[in-house]
Parts: sequence; C-alpha cells; structure tokens
Amino acid sequence: MSKFDNKVVVITGGTSGIGLATARAFAAEGAAVFITGRRQEALDAAVRSIDGNVTGVRGDMSDLADIDRLYDAVQQTHAQIDVLFANAGGGGFAPLGAITVEHFQQTFDTNVKGVLFTVQKALPMLPDGASVILTSSTTGSAGTANFSVYSATKAAVRNFARSWILDLKDRGIRVNVVSPGLTETPGLNGLFASDAEAEEAKKQMASLVPANRIGKPEEIANAVLFLASDASSFVNGAEFFVDGGQNQI
Repeated sequence: MSKFDNKVVVITGGTSGIGLATARAFAAEGAAVFITGRRQEALDAAVRSIDGNVTGVRGDMSDLADIDRLYDAVQQTHAQIDVLFANAGGGGFAPLGAITVEHFQQTFDTNVKGVLFTVQKALPMLPDGASVILTSSTTGSAGTANFSVYSATKAAVRNFARSWILDLKDRGIRVNVVSPGLTETPGLNGLFASDAEAEEAKKQMASLVPANRIGKPEEIANAVLFLASDASSFVNGAEFFVDGGQNQI
C-alpha cells in the first residue's frame, strides 16, 4: 500500500517546477491529485506528464472565482481534501525607487491574497487532521536586493502558518511552511533576461550555498510529502528550510 492511497491532494501552481514535481510524487504514492495552472496548454502538458490519478483545473489563484471553480471541480468526485499544498506564486525584481503599484499589487495578490483564500475556501472540505503546506521562500527571512516586495509576501505567508495553527487548533489541522532556497525551476530562470545570464547568476549564487549547488524540484517535493504525511504528525507551524544550508549561515 502506498503512503497516500485514498488521499485527495490539491496543489496550486502545479504545472512546472516545485508544484509539478510534488504532483508527480503524490501521484506516485497513490493520491488523487488536483493541480492548477493559469495557462490551459501548460496545464494539459503537466497532466500528461504525470503517471497516476491527476486532474487539471485551469485557474489563477489571485482570482477568487477561480478558487471557487477549483473546489467545485474537486467536489464533483471527492468529499474532502486531505492535503492542500498552496504553492502558486511568483514575482520579479524591482529595486526600491522603481517599485510600481502594479508590481506591488500583482505580487501581493498572487502570493498573499491567493494563499489566504485558497486555504480559507478549502476549510469546509478539509477534514479534522488534514495537512496544509504553504510555499514560502528563504527570501522571507533574509534581505535580498531588488526583491523586497516578493520577500515581504513570503514573510507574510510564513506568518500565516503561525496564526492559522491557533485558528485551527480545535480541528487538529496542521499548517506548515516549506521554504525552498535556490531551486532549478522555470520561475528562477525567468527572473533573468537570457539563458546565459541565468546560468551565470546561478553559478554565482550556488557558490554561496554550503551544499555548493542549487536544489532540484524533486528535493523540495520530498519535504512537502514529509510534511503532509503521518511521519510529521507532531510538526505544526514550522518553517522547513530546503536550501542546502544557505539560511543557516
């Protein structure tokens, strides 16, 4: 019997990078997996790439109507959600002095508002004892030049977990945070103007990591599965760094 047989798992932002790797890992462990993505073509490709029971639901998690459509889709075949991985997010560089209202609003809408309402709207479907995992970032607990808005959103996400475990105490729902460090994802590469610039920047950044490399999405997925499993039954409100040691120095 696989670890997540008969479990229902919802993963937002599941079409690439960490979300996709996590969806594959849960599906391989027997879960019924629902993933979201904003672009239908990318969503369809992600679903095709996953072996197992997976359903794609197109949606932008900064749009509350799309969140409702996600949970309506889950309810068509399942009565509850056992694991919720609120992973959708993103952001770009903007130094202080060049931050626009649009940049601020888009980043906070996706990374903060989206996470808040993804979790809140799931509450009626979460059974007592369910597991919620939020994606933060090492930037949420460290200064990063030109990245203050994104970093602030991730600090907010981390604090959500601290507060929500009190709100959900009577239901035994655990809320934990996974904070990846530098990870080989399309999102990381997209921060740079070209592939060559991305590769050069990643080499420089990797030299600052005690593990002497950047992470793989599958390594983050392993941490998420641990936090979702009974093996972490007494882990609650924690921030789980998966960063090769970068934030420990």
